[in-house]
Amino acid sequence: MIPKPHSVSIVFYVADIDRTERFYTDVLGLDLERQDGEPAYLSGRLDSGLELVFFQMDGRRGDTPALVFDLKGGGIDDIVADLAEQGVTIVTPVSEAPGGWSADFLDPDGFGLGLWQAEDLPRTLKA
Repeated sequence: MIPKPHSVSIVFYVADIDRTERFYTDVLGLDLERQDGEPAYLSGRLDSGLELVFFQMDGRRGDTPALVFDLKGGGIDDIVADLAEQGVTIVTPVSEAPGGWSADFLDPDGFGLGLWQAEDLPRTLKA
């Protein structure tokens, strides 16, 4: 079982980061921070605390938006192994992500969910 998530982000894969930035800032009035790199991304937190993240990368309709749970305590390797033991479909095993590590899996209806943890936290909590 994963620990109770402390926060969640909604992640979108977008074709054109500039177009996305203009829409969400100029049309919807959101404050977004841009990170150029591979892949480029935008992020912003709403007053409610919900974070929106936009990655410029290939994706097909249905891949996103996805909910990504932030693991504040670390142990992403242990959690993903536990999910797999419980029969959860792991779509993307633990892999590098901007600022840390991530993994993707499916809920029982096939909706994409993800985990993310900061790079400075331990990937395993088992001794």
